Amino acid sequence: MRLCRTCALLALLFLAVLDSSESQREVVRPDKGLNVIVSTEQPKCSVCIVSKVNSTQSSCNSSLSLVPEAETTLEFSCSQPVEQSYTVTIARSIECTENACSPPTLQTQPSILTNFARIFTWDLNAAQDTVVRLSIIEGGLTDTSQPCSDGYQFSVSTSIASSKAQTQYCRGGSVKSLYLINPAVVSLQVKPKAQVVSELFQTSVTQLKTEVISVDSSTTMVLSRDPKESVCEVCTAEGPTLTCSTEKTLNNVEKLSLVFSCPKPQDGFNVKINKKIECTKTSCKPSAAEIVPDQLNAFKRSLTWDISVPESTVLTLDFPGGLKDISAGGTCPDGYQYSVNTTKSNGEIQSNNYCKGGTVSDLNLLGVMTVTIEVPKGEKLESAAFNVKATERASRMMTVVSKINKARIIISKVNKELDCKVCTGVAPNQKCNPEILKLIAPCNVSVAFTCPRPQDVFNVEINRDIDAPFSGDPVQAESSVFPELNRTFNWDLKTDYPHTFQLDFPEQGLRQISSEEKCPDEHTYTFIIYLRGQANIGTFCRGGSVNTIQGCYKGRVSLQVPANAKMDPFEFKLSGGPETNMIAIVGVNLPRGVSDTTLVTANFPRDFPDNMQMQWNFTVPGMHNYTVRFDHVTPPECLNNGEVKVEYQAEAKTGANTVTKTLKDPQPEHQQGNFNMVLTNCETNTTLPGLTLNYSVSVVRSGRPVLCTVDLTKDPGMSLQIENLNSDSYCEISINSEVKEKINVTAGSIAKLSFLDCPNEDVRLTAKKVIDCKNTESCPVTTLSVPTMEPCLPMPLNSFTWHLNIPETKTWDLVSPKGSLRQSLPSQECKEPFSLHLAEEEGSNFVGNFCFDGVIQKIQVHANISITAPGQQLSRMTGSFLNISVSEEITETIIYAVSPDPMSPTLLATPNWPQGMKSYRTLSWIVMLPDQYKAQLNFNVTQPECKEGHTGIDVRTIGNEQLKLSFKEQDPQVVEKLVGESFYLNMSNCEPETGQFSALTTINLQRKQNFLPIVLGISGALLLLLLVLAVVCIVTKKKKNQKRNRGSSIYMPKGNIFRPSDMHFTKTRSENESHVYESIDEAMVYGHLLSNSSHGEAFPDHYNGIQTDSYRTFTGPTDEALPVIKEPDPQPEDKTFMDPSETFIPSRPRTPINRQDSLGFQDRRMIDNELYTFKTTGEINTIRLSGTELEPIPDDSL
Repeated sequence: MRLCRTCALLALLFLAVLDSSESQREVVRPDKGLNVIVSTEQPKCSVCIVSKVNSTQSSCNSSLSLVPEAETTLEFSCSQPVEQSYTVTIARSIECTENACSPPTLQTQPSILTNFARIFTWDLNAAQDTVVRLSIIEGGLTDTSQPCSDGYQFSVSTSIASSKAQTQYCRGGSVKSLYLINPAVVSLQVKPKAQVVSELFQTSVTQLKTEVISVDSSTTMVLSRDPKESVCEVCTAEGPTLTCSTEKTLNNVEKLSLVFSCPKPQDGFNVKINKKIECTKTSCKPSAAEIVPDQLNAFKRSLTWDISVPESTVLTLDFPGGLKDISAGGTCPDGYQYSVNTTKSNGEIQSNNYCKGGTVSDLNLLGVMTVTIEVPKGEKLESAAFNVKATERASRMMTVVSKINKARIIISKVNKELDCKVCTGVAPNQKCNPEILKLIAPCNVSVAFTCPRPQDVFNVEINRDIDAPFSGDPVQAESSVFPELNRTFNWDLKTDYPHTFQLDFPEQGLRQISSEEKCPDEHTYTFIIYLRGQANIGTFCRGGSVNTIQGCYKGRVSLQVPANAKMDPFEFKLSGGPETNMIAIVGVNLPRGVSDTTLVTANFPRDFPDNMQMQWNFTVPGMHNYTVRFDHVTPPECLNNGEVKVEYQAEAKTGANTVTKTLKDPQPEHQQGNFNMVLTNCETNTTLPGLTLNYSVSVVRSGRPVLCTVDLTKDPGMSLQIENLNSDSYCEISINSEVKEKINVTAGSIAKLSFLDCPNEDVRLTAKKVIDCKNTESCPVTTLSVPTMEPCLPMPLNSFTWHLNIPETKTWDLVSPKGSLRQSLPSQECKEPFSLHLAEEEGSNFVGNFCFDGVIQKIQVHANISITAPGQQLSRMTGSFLNISVSEEITETIIYAVSPDPMSPTLLATPNWPQGMKSYRTLSWIVMLPDQYKAQLNFNVTQPECKEGHTGIDVRTIGNEQLKLSFKEQDPQVVEKLVGESFYLNMSNCEPETGQFSALTTINLQRKQNFLPIVLGISGALLLLLLVLAVVCIVTKKKKNQKRNRGSSIYMPKGNIFRPSDMHFTKTRSENESHVYESIDEAMVYGHLLSNSSHGEAFPDHYNGIQTDSYRTFTGPTDEALPVIKEPDPQPEDKTFMDPSETFIPSRPRTPINRQDSLGFQDRRMIDNELYTFKTTGEINTIRLSGTELEPIPDDSL
């Protein structure tokens, strides 16, 4: 019964299930451009459109397409759950041109049919050779082959052939963009009720750039984007989409297409190609660095070859065309750069950089190496960049020659990693040792190394034993022993205890350094003392204050020189020293000035030996203070109540003064004089740190300086120079607290000077002033005078220099306000202490030294010049001593205006005499002669051999510029020349090949001679003599006649006087006319004169008869009138008789003699004859016959 009831219930339940079905209505309005399809695959499910009129179903189907922008009511009827039975496909088309896509974003319409599973699809259509980039607006995607757990499944499909039909993505990843090639479909599938954003992707279009690449198995290619480029990516086609990234690594691919998302990927991508070359000891594979020549030529490429090589193998790299070595950091102009990196056995990498086109064609290298070639964009590389060869490593042969007795040469291996041996002899009897080789000097042997660079493997020690007694001769290292290896020279010294050996370093001294420090010249000295153990005195470099080291018993001096370093050791002297119980005695000669000398104890930074002493002897320069300062000290723990002591032994007038201090006590400060410092250690606890001491001795000058502030702002262009002339003196000069040997106080500045212990003879003060003239207006006539120095300067002014600068179109005019200038020349040196040094600024061409009171009126210089006033008398000069002005350009370099002195010779010298005159220089002297003088020129000329041009000397008169003299270097030399008027003396130089041009001209003035007064004087004297003779003759003849005609006579007091015997005259002279003549025959009177007269042709008849004392009537021609001679009015007669008081002692007449009455003058009107008749009438015109200067007529005589 119960069974029947149960069956009935199950039947009713089954019927109820068969009759049950679900229905659901949705109102849908698709957006514009959307293609919405609602479909179901269930057999008993349908989707129906509900009519808006009566709300009844109009049509039902398993798949229904909706009209965009039309509102539709859908009714879903299905026996299964509605959300799981239907699928909604929402499709949109995206059209892309070469520039953009429409619409620009991929939209979804999130509100449509959200209760169902939806598939959003976008069909992309793009132009040919373009790629569409979909940039994800929010988040990122990740590639997957599994369903997405969050219900959001993206997929992309393209027409590119691939094994994959579709690429799927899930949300949440690093993919920010998808690159699609036309045509492509992008879809998003979401679960029911999943929320979708309205915009998923942003579209953009770019042109495709494709490169086909082939890479073999031994090559790795890496394409990487420049960090500055943020747009372009490189893609490879894998499946329906492009796999894009900023970097791609390729290996063993054949004709792979690379797609770039930008039209010019060469601007944003770099290509690195790495290849491998395997080498044996005899060959390499491949033997050439081959590349694909036409692959990625538009990109910047970096090609690297990693070359592996076994040991004992040398690689030879051959570069076609050659290379040029450049320094590190250098660049090549064409962009091609080669880098060769060699890895040494110790891991150190040696790099060498090269450019194309040089003399380096082969590189022989040892070890693993890397060759890199940088190729610029757009350049093509040859198919074989270089060739490589491998050969077994060759050996190296060296010859050792040593002449030092008892010297041991030890060659030891220091680099155990490299396979290299040292051998002696020749095959087949060659003996090799992989570790060490010992030689005994003197020797002459050949040593072979089985590696090309033994300096990387072996070091050399040269040991020499020197025992007492010591000769005191200098000791020096042998520089010819293994110059290519690291060398250590050791001198082992030994003497009897407790005697010492002494090392002297007289030349440069030594400077103590720490063990880690290196010397600048790579020559490092070490001193070790063996006394109850080993004590390292210290490590030293050349150039310091340590000049002696004394050691007790035994010691070693070591000199370390690196490989290939230039050997330049200095000598040290070895001699015996006194007895001592010190470990060492170090002599220190502290330098002058401010200095700090650092010294350390033995074994520093390790412990100083227990119960031992060490001494330093310090020589302190005079007038200096020293201070001892402990920079680093480690006090030990002393046993048995011991204590570390520091003793200072100072030299005093009363004897040695010793002061004992501890390490904690204040050390000496600001002390003077030489002193010794002795350090004594105690017995220490060896379980604790021992005694170490690093201290310094500083030296400063003592005394009180002279301070002086110099203000040059008040005198524009003026500067001062102060120089210490004696480096051995204690003089110290400083400017603004900086000590210098030479101080320069610049123009327009204010300086604080300090002088410490500077006597005047050790310091020189000079000054200079610059005068710049831009034009004539800016430079009026200027007077040069020495300005007053600061009174605080402790030394006198040594010299003052004016630098005068002008444009090329101007000339300097120099005139002395004191009158004239004189050049200092032989026999005419400047005796006064003040003189001027004149030179051209260009090349410091010296012109000459000049002083005052001479013959030079003016100097013109067409150049920038300097004028220096030297001497200690500058302070005594008051006022100006030279006027300078600017004039227009002259053709010569220098022009002198000269007025010679008649009383002494005048010397004219070329610039820089007696040295040569500068090339192509010209100069001129304008020589003005006094009236009635002429010049005798004497030349002393040194002529060169001219390379170009000619020298020239010429003399021209000033008035008419008549050429009086001219000669060149090839012409016969003229020694002297007479010039009768003022003249120009011009000289010019050539460009000498040998010799030099210099000239010294001497001018002597001579008075001109006038012969007319002399002739007239002689003629007058002869005429006077003839007159006297004539008078004598007449008087004598008359007396004779009177004696013959003597008669008696009667004295008649009245009446006429007559003689009875005289019948010639019967009348008195007043009664007859015997003295009256109608005419006078001048030929009869002056016939004796006309017989030799030059004017005889004026008289047709000459008188040749006997001279008589009577006149005859003129019987000559009367058709011509006789000349009439007009005499001047007679002068008043002087007194005929003197006063009686003046008869015996005549006084000097007060009235001066006129020129016409003086014998020193002659009237120009007179005819040159015995009668001295006048040829013209007029005023008296006298000429001077005497050379004596006339004295003025006193006023009281007028």
